[in-house]
Amino acid sequence: MNAPVSAIERLQLELPELDWITDPNRIERLSQDFSWFSPVLKRRLEGKVADTVVRPRTEDEIRRLVAACAKLKLPLTIRGSGTGNYGQTTPLAGGVVLDMTGYNAMLWVRPGVARAQAGIRLAEIEKATRPGGQELRCLPSTYRSATLGGLFGGGFGGVGSINHGPLGAPGNVIGLKAMTIEPEPQVVELRGAEALRMHHLWGTNGLVLELEIALAPAQPWLETLATFTGFDAALAFADALARAPGLAKREVAFFASPVPDHLTQLAEHLPRGCHAVLSLVAEAGEEAMNELVAAHGGSVTYRRTAEDVAKSNRTLMEYTWNHTTLHALRVDKGLTYLQTSFTPGEHVRQITELAKRYEGEVLMHAEFLRTMDGLLTCSALQLVRFSTEERLAQIIREHRDYGVRINDPHTFIVEDGKAGGELPEEVVALKRRFDPLALLNPGKLRHWPVRSAP
Repeated sequence: MNAPVSAIERLQLELPELDWITDPNRIERLSQDFSWFSPVLKRRLEGKVADTVVRPRTEDEIRRLVAACAKLKLPLTIRGSGTGNYGQTTPLAGGVVLDMTGYNAMLWVRPGVARAQAGIRLAEIEKATRPGGQELRCLPSTYRSATLGGLFGGGFGGVGSINHGPLGAPGNVIGLKAMTIEPEPQVVELRGAEALRMHHLWGTNGLVLELEIALAPAQPWLETLATFTGFDAALAFADALARAPGLAKREVAFFASPVPDHLTQLAEHLPRGCHAVLSLVAEAGEEAMNELVAAHGGSVTYRRTAEDVAKSNRTLMEYTWNHTTLHALRVDKGLTYLQTSFTPGEHVRQITELAKRYEGEVLMHAEFLRTMDGLLTCSALQLVRFSTEERLAQIIREHRDYGVRINDPHTFIVEDGKAGGELPEEVVALKRRFDPLALLNPGKLRHWPVRSAP
């Protein structure tokens, strides 16, 4: 007697020409991201694995897959390169992981704007834009492997946000094309503010096919490390550099001691126990930047021109944002991290007071950026010496009670990660419109429970 055919088997039989990944080890790997940065998520997501992974390469393949999954009521979790940190791409209910990395064409580049398919890697976009003198406005430290759709669905900002704010700031994302999850999928173009209703929602309220993004004029960036013996001097320099209106820059990061001690690949440039500022400043501004370093009692210990970086293919950008956490975890697996947003105009005081309050337990790493309103401030990715989940939760509560915003990186619920806020009604309406069967990444939104694969 023949065994009953499962829904997954029916799906694969119906679409045999698609690129199915069936090896259990690969499925397990493609069901994970960097959520292991959090000991809380590592425990809660253990054993959560897709039933299968598929890598379509055309819009027609995606459409046929979506239609079949909708008819079979199979959960769908959308994945780029898996460089996120919150379990965004980990399926809670099995089903299908839709790997978008095969859908990766660069569609066009025009003055100030480019359009590409969601699975393209960010580094490939810059390869296409730089010959014409343009670059991405903001990109994560994982830009070599991260995809455009992954940045939009799970990212916040990164290198370049000191000029253009987070990705969700008006004007950074111009439009997108998305597909509804239903037996007869519809393809819809969303523009401006409406497109941003799918941003940073981990693929829970729409399947993004293409993105149209704004570009910035490219600069030859000088990459430097400046080191200081004192916390206050290093932070004051970082703030002065970030504020300097005549200095074009792409990145300013502040590492309080002992964070630099964890960046072992840069150890020859970071004296033990120092405080450091990492920056990307336009080469034409080097003299003015050096004057600022000297005025604050620091020393430039690392210097690479844009030509040096291009020749070596090594960049300090891969020591910023959450790459700092990755490098630190390679040295000390007992660390985890926070995500903190400081108050514009109060950020230097807040950083100083919080660093003293948690000295030895919460290690300060702050990234300078513009807010959604264009105000200069910092977003911190502090390293935390993990002891217990209860203590970690207490630290988060105490930061919030102090008056700074914590976007909790130790939860896989979208709303809880956004400081516990509810989703705006227009975002909920878009979820209902694009995912009427509630099949997209179930369990990641508070009011949409896990739906098990049939």
